[in-house]
Amino acid sequence: MNYLIKSFICIAAVSVATAVSAKEFIGCWTTIDDETKEQKSVVEITVDNGVYSGKIVHLFKNEDAVAKLPGSPKILGLKIISDMKRGGKGLNGGKITDPKKGKTYSCEIWRDGENLVVRGKIAFLGRNQTWLPSEKREAKK
Repeated sequence: MNYLIKSFICIAAVSVATAVSAKEFIGCWTTIDDETKEQKSVVEITVDNGVYSGKIVHLFKNEDAVAKLPGSPKILGLKIISDMKRGGKGLNGGKITDPKKGKTYSCEIWRDGENLVVRGKIAFLGRNQTWLPSEKREAKK
């Protein structure tokens, strides 16, 4: 009987830990412009069947801006993070798109305290950005 109770507690603890660790990336994050150091956008990260993605749900300036991508889609509402999965110290294995440059990079994401560190890279060369926790903002339809 003790074995069953201990097994149940262990399974419950692993389930809770998995749910908590998934939530550490889910939510809205404010991006900061590398040059001006001003707030640029809010990206909402979600997870579906263990695969994380992120889309721009708010722009602080020029909500009608378009991306340098085929079809010139609006940046607001654009999915910029795709195919990320848990691994190592955070999320990896996916891609991030820079809508202003029209380029897509390999991506890694990890936590640094309350913030996210988002690294876009080509091979071993890359650049880190720190994203700050944000209130949820809905994309305009």
